[in-house]
Amino acid sequence: MSIKKITINDVARKAEVSVTTVSLVLSGKGRISPTTVKRVNQAIEQLGYVRNRQAATLRGSASGVVGLILRDVCEPFYAQMTSGLSELLDQHGNVLFLTQSGSSGKGAMRCLETLLEHGVDGIILAGGLRNIDQLKNRAEEQGVPLVCAARSNWIESVDLVRPDNVQAAKIATEFLIKRGHSQIAYLGGRSDSLTRAERLGGFCATLMQYGLPFRSEWIIECDCQQYAAALAVQELLRQYPNVSAIVCHKASVALGAYFGILRSGRTIGSGGVDSFLGQQAALIGFGDTIDSEMTEPPLTFVSDSARAVGHSAAARLLQRINQTTLPIQSIILQPTLINRGSA
Repeated sequence: MSIKKITINDVARKAEVSVTTVSLVLSGKGRISPTTVKRVNQAIEQLGYVRNRQAATLRGSASGVVGLILRDVCEPFYAQMTSGLSELLDQHGNVLFLTQSGSSGKGAMRCLETLLEHGVDGIILAGGLRNIDQLKNRAEEQGVPLVCAARSNWIESVDLVRPDNVQAAKIATEFLIKRGHSQIAYLGGRSDSLTRAERLGGFCATLMQYGLPFRSEWIIECDCQQYAAALAVQELLRQYPNVSAIVCHKASVALGAYFGILRSGRTIGSGGVDSFLGQQAALIGFGDTIDSEMTEPPLTFVSDSARAVGHSAAARLLQRINQTTLPIQSIILQPTLINRGSA
């Protein structure tokens, strides 16, 4: 059931005054009696109306602004996703209002309130933000539609656009197996990451499908910074020199692993004399980055189409803004293998 967005017209009816009077109270201009000001403010509180800085929205019309909440725009996936969002919104005459909740996601509610205050027509929640139910409920109170982008788990009554993490892991793992690798490690991510859990599920299922053992000691949790990944790979190969291939949780992890492998005295790739001598390690990651083509050999990735996620999320939100009664959708985008030589 759709919830009507509270507008200045609703406040005027509740307070039994004109829309102009409500506008003057909100702007703090004009000569309005204290009694009328009190009545208008009481109506605002009772209805849950958000004081809006946008004059157009105060008149009950669309603002042409769409809000985005994410943790960190510097992450390559979210930077590309944001670019895709902005591109499609711009084509439809809309502007993207970007907010960052911080690495822990604790500032998400503050970001939401800021977006509501500025009268956005809709909001996109990117990634695994915390307190998602509270964010959803608050937006529903104001009749502002939401779309979740790149989130692993399903949220009831909210449209979801995301990459297929399980399938991406299956593609990566099967690619390595068909190249002759049977001792494959998984590197990166934290144990509380739902995206990591999905990828590990696809990774392990593919190993089992081909009758290969699952070794928990080859599943390495580490920070996704390049330096941390490099150290983790060096330690992995020191303890388990038979590991011949590594699946990396993110592009940054793959770049870190690249340097870690070299520091371990090995070469990178799949095939040739080194692979038979145990001196070569294959490397494949998820996502993609411009830096991946600067290594030698260039890094192989299974792309999760971050820009396409942005396009699809923007398109779905615009549909939801224009037609609130649409059925809820879960849109899953298929990954693509980009084979460059490191695996």
